[in-house]
Amino acid sequence: MIGGGIVGAGIARDAAMRGLSVALVERGDLAAGTSAISSRLIHGGLRYLEHGEVRLVFEALHERGVLLRIAPHLVHPLAFTFPVYRGDRVPRWKLLAGLWLYDLLAGTRNVGRHRGLGKRALLRAEPMLRERGLTGGARYWDCQADDARLTLATARSAARHGAAVASYTEVTALLHADGRVAGAELRDRLTGATGALRARVVVNATGPWTDALRRLEDPGARPLLRLTKGTHVVVPRARLGNRGAITLTSAVDGRVMFVLPWGEHAYIGTTDTDHDGPPEAARVDEADVTYLLRSANAAFPSAHLTPEDVTAAWTGVRPLVADPHAATTAQVSREHVLLTGPGRMLTIAGGKLTTYRRMAAQVVDEVTRELHRLDGRPRAARAPTDREPLPGGEARDLTPIAAAAEELGLSAATAAHLVARYGAEVPALLNLVAADRELATPLHPAHPAIAAQVVYAVRREWAQTVADVLVRRLRLREETDDRGVAAAPAVARRMGELLGWDAAQVARAAEDYAREEAAVFTA
Repeated sequence: MIGGGIVGAGIARDAAMRGLSVALVERGDLAAGTSAISSRLIHGGLRYLEHGEVRLVFEALHERGVLLRIAPHLVHPLAFTFPVYRGDRVPRWKLLAGLWLYDLLAGTRNVGRHRGLGKRALLRAEPMLRERGLTGGARYWDCQADDARLTLATARSAARHGAAVASYTEVTALLHADGRVAGAELRDRLTGATGALRARVVVNATGPWTDALRRLEDPGARPLLRLTKGTHVVVPRARLGNRGAITLTSAVDGRVMFVLPWGEHAYIGTTDTDHDGPPEAARVDEADVTYLLRSANAAFPSAHLTPEDVTAAWTGVRPLVADPHAATTAQVSREHVLLTGPGRMLTIAGGKLTTYRRMAAQVVDEVTRELHRLDGRPRAARAPTDREPLPGGEARDLTPIAAAAEELGLSAATAAHLVARYGAEVPALLNLVAADRELATPLHPAHPAIAAQVVYAVRREWAQTVADVLVRRLRLREETDDRGVAAAPAVARRMGELLGWDAAQVARAAEDYAREEAAVFTA
């Protein structure tokens, strides 16, 4: 299994739960690609109804319900306000018709029913929105998630069921035997060590890097993907004044976009532009920031946001399946495809965060067919990935756990922070604190994260770098105005103790993080 994003982790979990022997390798940190830099939405895709993709929306709404059930600590219902203005591409009647269908497709799995809002009701809900030209709108429900932690939880579930998981392990070549892809040559990107891993079936779930891996199987493989870039910027929420999530059509070009709450901050996104070149070369640029801020300022006229207000930003590359008939990136379907290459390597491409579990099941179905064809083994029945909770999702009432954290002397803010990230696994962190009170030390003066989380990230979540901890496990990059830089020395020291770094390595790790964050965007 090559690729440690949400789809690769989902495939590893599904396959391991069916009793298959599974190894997952990822060239960087788990979720370090597109899976940690999305819009963090678990949703049916309201706008896809415009393009007639009813089946995709139906499937996504079903999966939204599944994820709410198996990961209630990471996936949360969120109300969205959708204002409509005179001259908007989507008139109010069309929006309400679409939301009626949206609720109908969700059926008994619906999070909450929509309701239409007149102008006055909408401004009562979100008073900082532009009043001029407002005709009303609607309020509807979807879900928000921590995409990186959802990926980590899925990978940890795979490991619990026996999968071997290796991050920072790069595929340098594919092994072939009897005309088949039979494994891969590997290199540890942290130590330089090399080795090989053989497998009966190899799966390519590398997202934006899909075509690069396909060319290792077949140098003449035609491109499968159309890469598009999606950028988000983070600003202090008080500057916008949004009370909840806002769906709007950009005054710049009429595209649907979001302003989403994230604690004391809000993130604005997303762009949707073609990306040429390798995925790792994608950067937030001045045009991205200008577009997003202009769109937000048009919706919130008192905000007056400038690039100096941007506290963080991220950009991800979407691995969309190319469609020669799609004139614009918005018209490219978010459907996925599964294909078998000339060396029998399975490739999964396209799709979206919300539907990863369904995509994984289809891939493993094909894996079991291939294994049956190869050696006649019985095909394993589908795994209960829709019923077994992900790690931390075993309990819905987390009030007693939060109370236990406060009884141990942690602040209410830290208790809430831990519950929101670890769910029913918070007691494992509390045990660390009880054994070593220094692990209750805050990592950052403006954030509730504590040192115990660094230990947990290294011991249980495969963290190997300061960015692994601050960006994907703890989210200090988006939740502090300095992008977590003040916490980097403390995190590096604690990681050095756990990973055997010397003083120079500790200092370099903290400095590398600060330098990388300073170069996140050029605006």
